[in-house]
Amino acid sequence: MAKSHGSGEPELSRLARLGKDVVFEAGVLVFHPENIEIGDDVYIGHNTILKAYHKNKMEIESGTWIGQQCFFHSAGGLKIGRNVGIGPAVKIITSHHEAGDRSKPILHTPLVFKPVVIEDEADIGTGAVLLPGVTIGRAAQVGAGAVVCQDVEPYTVVGGVPARLIRRR
Repeated sequence: MAKSHGSGEPELSRLARLGKDVVFEAGVLVFHPENIEIGDDVYIGHNTILKAYHKNKMEIESGTWIGQQCFFHSAGGLKIGRNVGIGPAVKIITSHHEAGDRSKPILHTPLVFKPVVIEDEADIGTGAVLLPGVTIGRAAQVGAGAVVCQDVEPYTVVGGVPARLIRRR
């Protein structure tokens, strides 16, 4: 029988760092709290999952707002800067399976870990997906529903699937 990852019930005393005036709404799940650092004045919306991993860190800096029903996976490392806005249902993924070996199901191929970085003052629209290895530049805006598979330059607006430059701010 495979081992469960646990209930995810927030054990806030086990977080690596917990700033002042942090709000965890009802239904937030936290896995591997020992690898999660949260700054001051952070809001985490209802039913969000903070899925840290046994290695690498999830860092959420001060002043960040996270909407409901988000899923953040930090196996490859995740750093969210200061005063970042993240809309509801955003997904951030930091690992994927190496699909080169055709003799195995993709699920059983090795994991590849790549960090995701969201720089200060960026805004991530509702339902966006950030894939492993991307950096969202300072004060950049990602449109609702966008799938980001490459870096986003600072002070730009991107949208679509895959996300493309719409304009500079």
